[in-house]
Amino acid sequence: MGKPVRVGIIGCGKIAGQYLESFRRLDDVILVAVADLNPARAQAVADAYQGVQAMPVEALLDADDVDLVLNLTVPAAHAGVALRAIAAGKHVYGEKPLAATIAEAREVLDAARAAGVLVGCAPDTVLGTGIQTARKAIDDGLIGAPVAATAVMLTPGHERWHPDPDFYYQPGGGPLLDMGPYYISALVTLLGPVSSVIGAASAGRSERTIGSGPREGQTVPVDIDTHVTGILAHTSGAISTLVMSFDAVQSTSANIEVHGQLGSLAVPDPNHFDGDVRLFALGADDWVTLPVSAGYFGSGRGYGIADLAATPPGEEPRAGGALAYHVLEIMESVLDSAHTGQAVAIRSAAERPPAVALADLANSGQAVPSGSASIRE
Repeated sequence: MGKPVRVGIIGCGKIAGQYLESFRRLDDVILVAVADLNPARAQAVADAYQGVQAMPVEALLDADDVDLVLNLTVPAAHAGVALRAIAAGKHVYGEKPLAATIAEAREVLDAARAAGVLVGCAPDTVLGTGIQTARKAIDDGLIGAPVAATAVMLTPGHERWHPDPDFYYQPGGGPLLDMGPYYISALVTLLGPVSSVIGAASAGRSERTIGSGPREGQTVPVDIDTHVTGILAHTSGAISTLVMSFDAVQSTSANIEVHGQLGSLAVPDPNHFDGDVRLFALGADDWVTLPVSAGYFGSGRGYGIADLAATPPGEEPRAGGALAYHVLEIMESVLDSAHTGQAVAIRSAAERPPAVALADLANSGQAVPSGSASIRE
């Protein structure tokens, strides 16, 4: 794509603030325009960010100075907005999931290929030091051949804190499609692609009550599964167990654990970019925290765009459409299996993304010494 990349945001909701914070640190990403169905919300972002214009969606898509559209709309709108951006000749980077269904996602990828533009997709948390340090530990043989992994995300529901949680309980939402992309993208990064899945799921309540904000006390209908368990068979031979729930309260389980013949890894929350990676080696007396050894230091949401812009021509971005499609197919197949009671083969064959060396994109991509606790002391 080339650097710097000029970005226009469509969708200025809650998540946009995290991207804006990252963009202020990234010299290779320049925000030039914002749009939202609520013009006042777009204008508020433009007023807070020097040199940014608020404009209607169509004007942003037609703007000559927008290279890439950052799609921060609700999941049900992801495919439609992406297709409009691609038709306008723009590269696209979207919030997860890539689309509400794999049929829509395939349409997006096919359109991008025909138009000669790139598609990227969150989560880019897998590019941070947490997941990448864990990956390096696996690649360096610290746990031997990986045998199994567990990935657990339990919460009593986003309606307790989100003022407008409706979309979490509509098709395209739910614990699996909302949080699963973080966990499954991490599992694929750590252990490689998935070849088949088995799933089970349930929905414990027909409605949820909003717990905060101007709509506190209102109820929203539940049209999705709110507790999902999946068994993922990786092509590498490892087997992952996934538990995603909006029906449980808390857990003492590590967010992700990876077990091998020579040791076990406790991997930090894949919804974050950093965190301690702990190793319990065969014959050891206790867990030890590994030094930070890989990943983009100090990263945040939006670093995947900078990584995409730096991807060599002809190569798939690390947080690219192929991985996002594979993850979406895994999630959709887990739900299909839950409803049919049968195992489902995964047809897409995404590659394990290339590893990320320890570097600081906010410092022109300079290398960081392995084990560094800080690079801005």
